[in-house]
Amino acid sequence: MAWLSATLVLAALVLPSAARVPLPPIRPAVIPLPPVRPEIAAPPAVAVETEHGPPTGCDRRLATMAVFALKPTLSGPGECGGADLVALEAVLVPDGRRIAVEPVTTLRCGMAESFAAWLRDEVAPRLKASNSPLRAVETADGYDCRSRNGVAGAKVSEHGKGNAVDVRAFVLGDGRKVVPTDVIEPKHLREALRDSACERFTTVLGPGSDAAHELHIHLDVLTRRAGYRICQWDVRETAVVAGANGVPLPPPRPPVPKSRKL
Repeated sequence: MAWLSATLVLAALVLPSAARVPLPPIRPAVIPLPPVRPEIAAPPAVAVETEHGPPTGCDRRLATMAVFALKPTLSGPGECGGADLVALEAVLVPDGRRIAVEPVTTLRCGMAESFAAWLRDEVAPRLKASNSPLRAVETADGYDCRSRNGVAGAKVSEHGKGNAVDVRAFVLGDGRKVVPTDVIEPKHLREALRDSACERFTTVLGPGSDAAHELHIHLDVLTRRAGYRICQWDVRETAVVAGANGVPLPPPRPPVPKSRKL
């Protein structure tokens, strides 16, 4: 039997390699994965300021009718920001007086130019009947990076581009205030202010437009297709003063129609 064992060993050595059964490759060592880090929220975007640059043609025109300071360009976040921004401090009237803008309001130069011209050429002359000159305008908002009416997910407001301003009141030289949204003010005056604003600005929102504009007038110069404009400012009836206490009454409610049987 020894000769048989030797024969088998010799045959195994001379068999071709293709007849041999291959062994599986050696598996690589398992490397543990690093622990999963919690997701870190991206920091909020902020406006980036750059240099204003030399005065523009608009800046030079505005200098003939207003007192202002050049502001750096603002870039972002999102669609917010704008170039040729100015901080409007006061409007100059032909007789040399100043109409202060309170507080100082940041606007694009083009919007500042329209606003200053409206105050100088339309508002101040119409308030002369009050026997006291226009001394200041109280604004509620100028440049402010936010959505329309502050609604989440809405389009960026024209305030976020420096193209809008909100007006609360006009202050006369003797300290009296003329509030354009107050029904106690003469109706003809409020109508004249509304009509002049709607001729100069492409958007005018006031009482009757929505709840957000019951106490101020929104003005902007948004460009729309085919020159479309929005003028939504209801000039309501002047309030009736009750007795000697001077408390204004609200305008009478319209009669309630009787229900119809169908």
